[in-house]
Amino acid sequence: MPTDDALRVALVLERSGSLTSIQDVVRNYASGFGYDRFVLFSASTLLDELVDRIYWVEGDWFGNGKAVDAKTYIRRCPVTRHILEIGDAFFWTKTLDQESEHYRIVRRPQGPGIHGLQIPVFGPLGLEGAMSLGGEKIDASPAARLSMGLVATSAFLAARRLIETPQSEAPKGLSDREREVLAWTAAGWRQADIAATLGLSNRTVENHLRKARQRLGVATTAEAIRVAIRNGYIKG
Repeated sequence: MPTDDALRVALVLERSGSLTSIQDVVRNYASGFGYDRFVLFSASTLLDELVDRIYWVEGDWFGNGKAVDAKTYIRRCPVTRHILEIGDAFFWTKTLDQESEHYRIVRRPQGPGIHGLQIPVFGPLGLEGAMSLGGEKIDASPAARLSMGLVATSAFLAARRLIETPQSEAPKGLSDREREVLAWTAAGWRQADIAATLGLSNRTVENHLRKARQRLGVATTAEAIRVAIRNGYIKG
């Protein structure tokens, strides 16, 4: 059964010690369903572009035989934002004509073109990441979709653990004010509103966020919020 195999693969991913090993495991498993294109990324609804950090991008996504970088993928792939509207894994199809690319969200992909599966990963903050897989002839059965959903979620969690929270560096604690500012930010408050509520300047609020990012060893505030929730510094 595909679901039994997916569970075994998920357990392997949980023990993975490098991004390369995660990629190898997912690539080998997904090839059985016809996938040869992969994008794995963290995401946040706090960001205008939705995509926070791309962990892995591979394959001929745009049909020109060239490897695609992260910026190109974000700019040219419109299906990513459908995660916010659908809230569950979904299939998509892309067809080409002489002038442009046409993407459609479909119940079951078929016919010519590149088809794919977009799998969101949700956590305490809501949407936390996603994996998109593509190929020309894919298995779109319910069993395949559920199996790839389990594997993709495990791959995302394993990659995030390795990339955003290095095992050799345990996250450092936050000051009470840093926790407070980060918690208000996680709740969707703007920096100006946080500053007014706490009687601080906008610059002071930004300094607290910057110090929180430094203490937690991350590059963005969205990442800091995720790490802070995961380590119990603030509530999700």
